[in-house]
Amino acid sequence: MSRNERVCPVEKACSLDTKIRRWLQNPGRILKPYIKEGMTVLDFGCGPGFFSIPLAQMVGESGKVFAVDLQDGMLQKLREKIEGTGLEKRIALYKCEDDKIGLKEAVDFILAFYVLHEVPDQQRLLNELMSIAKPNGKLLIVEPPFHVSKKGFADTIKKATSAGFTEVERPKMFFNKSVVLRKNDK
Repeated sequence: MSRNERVCPVEKACSLDTKIRRWLQNPGRILKPYIKEGMTVLDFGCGPGFFSIPLAQMVGESGKVFAVDLQDGMLQKLREKIEGTGLEKRIALYKCEDDKIGLKEAVDFILAFYVLHEVPDQQRLLNELMSIAKPNGKLLIVEPPFHVSKKGFADTIKKATSAGFTEVERPKMFFNKSVVLRKNDK
């Protein structure tokens, strides 16, 4: 499968940030149990910033959000949304590569919302996420049921535990497959 067949195109970015989606997948409700002021957060596959902006508000002035995406166009859409809001000081836009994130800063929390099914080598990615998670750092994976089967999601969790994460909980999210994992202390 080519990159273009896997990744949501920039032309469809408006469909990723709608009032209906905000109602069904309310960022505050989903993230509140995990995000605290002052945290450093990675929004992997941030797209046009549906979660990045609420994350930046939640981490406050002392926190940081790394909004990471493969496509310059998605990052540009987020840049335009935050320009002049003060949030540009809290949100660092970061373009990753096809096969690695490349982020060097350690993070307290990683959000991978509707994105892992687009990654060709999930094990490699999960290993990299493990390497940048702080001790006891958490990873929230949410996948859409229409793209990811029950078996596929179980395989993703198995790969995450193989990378060194431990399953913490399976939060209930309407019409989604979700899991929270924590970096094991060693």
